[in-house]
Amino acid sequence: MYITDQIYKHGGGERVLTNKSNYLIEKNWAEVYIVTSEQKDMTPCYPINSKAIFKDLGINYNRELSYFHPYNYRKIVKHFFKLKKTIKEINPDVIITLSTQFDFYFLPFIYKNIPKIKEFHSSGFFKNLNRKKHSSFFKKIFFKINDFIEFKYDYLAILTKDEEKYYNSKNKIIIHNALTNYPSKASDLNNKIAISAGRIAPVKQFDKLIKSWSYVANKYPDWQLKIYGNGDYNDVDKLKKIINEYNLNNYVQLCESTDNIEDVMLNSSLYLMSSKTECFPMVLLEAMSCGLPIISFNCPHGPKNIITQNIDGILLEVNDEENLGNAIINLINDKERLINFGKMGRKNVLRFSDDIIMSEWLNLFLSLNKK
Repeated sequence: MYITDQIYKHGGGERVLTNKSNYLIEKNWAEVYIVTSEQKDMTPCYPINSKAIFKDLGINYNRELSYFHPYNYRKIVKHFFKLKKTIKEINPDVIITLSTQFDFYFLPFIYKNIPKIKEFHSSGFFKNLNRKKHSSFFKKIFFKINDFIEFKYDYLAILTKDEEKYYNSKNKIIIHNALTNYPSKASDLNNKIAISAGRIAPVKQFDKLIKSWSYVANKYPDWQLKIYGNGDYNDVDKLKKIINEYNLNNYVQLCESTDNIEDVMLNSSLYLMSSKTECFPMVLLEAMSCGLPIISFNCPHGPKNIITQNIDGILLEVNDEENLGNAIINLINDKERLINFGKMGRKNVLRFSDDIIMSEWLNLFLSLNKK
């Protein structure tokens, strides 16, 4: 049983959950149930095997309010009993939760005989900074409670070794995200298009990417930057204003999220990442599988665990817009290096193939089932 809030929005966690469910079903390894708390009758954003069994609890927290707002707080009891009833009906061998809602706190205490895994898809870097910064009594209590709850799970599944230090319990296991699809062909890198993709949100720092492109547009006005993603209206509007301010309307496009990101990548020549933080971004695996060279901020902690510096991509100091712009210019100007990066990335990404990564998950499930 997988537990999450929803799988109708485009995002890394949603894609990973879909990919793993499909693999488990297609290999006939498991019967997969996906339990959501606020799917709202929406269609899953990524294609999922028809044998996956869905159950939505219909809790529907108000995301515009704090989880501790009275409107949301009063839904906890309903959430607890509906989830407990659903677990009893399904009686799964293993429960894996991606949720960060209230069920994260009470799930370990429901049917304790069923093994439970908490799966993390975002870095604990800034959470840890917040922990160090706040020394108030109530904040310390909150963090202690979090530590206690995490300890109650059989395993905390984290994505990289760098993340280990952010969790105080010893029940950690490292399993990377898997590359599910490996295209039969790669981009020929002849189209003068650089792309980036992700939800339009401050953490992605697309504002810095757009500003860096002003350097590129001056040197190579025949190149285009396309950013794929959806987000809050205000966040999108801010990016549009930056594009106007820097006179980049002819050089930068904001595009809607797409279900055909592979086709987009195969028709591009460069992938860019400007995030403030990433954990283990699926989009980099997909870009490398399509033969795209990558330039990325060396943000905590994901890119450096995927990109091999100056072999299949370039890692840069975080938030240096001018340096990012110049790195793009230098790579565009060196077609041989651009091509070599793409070839090496397509080769190196195979270490994250689904057969390798999913066998780690299967071994974990089997070991829990024997306890």
